Amino acid sequence: MEKKSVCDEKNFESIFDDCSESLRNLIYYKCGDIDLAEDIIQDAFIKLWNNCKKVVFYKAKSYLYTVANNNLLNHIAHKKVVLRYEQRPHSDLNNQDPQFIIEEKEFMSKLNNAIDSLPEKQRETFLLSRIDKKSYKEIAEITGVSVKAIEKRIHYALLSLRQKLGDIL
Repeated sequence: MEKKSVCDEKNFESIFDDCSESLRNLIYYKCGDIDLAEDIIQDAFIKLWNNCKKVVFYKAKSYLYTVANNNLLNHIAHKKVVLRYEQRPHSDLNNQDPQFIIEEKEFMSKLNNAIDSLPEKQRETFLLSRIDKKSYKEIAEITGVSVKAIEKRIHYALLSLRQKLGDIL
């Protein structure tokens, strides 16, 4: 007597035809979501196919039901974790020292004013370099000047900012 193999496509199709609808219904009855039920049984059949050499044909149905049930339980456990996290009170409080926050705001204001007071070409070059993270070569291509000119603009912009802000930069 020849043993049936789950790896044989015809045998796998027969297992699918025999089990898929009842398995989907069972999972649907447990979870109440048809899309989730279909996803879970699809994953169960994929796992069966990937492990077809390890699963004996006459135990395939049992294997599918076990895998599908475990997938559903894992999904429910994950949902519980998400729900617990969402219900946990989230603190919007900032743990930083209020004095630090005030000083940071003052510095950002001074920095923005200092950048605004730079000559237009220096400001443009400085912002392309520091905010947009462009290389000197890329800035030179954008502005149509040499890399050396970009280096000088950045140098003079930094000197001007240091004079206005001190050596914080």
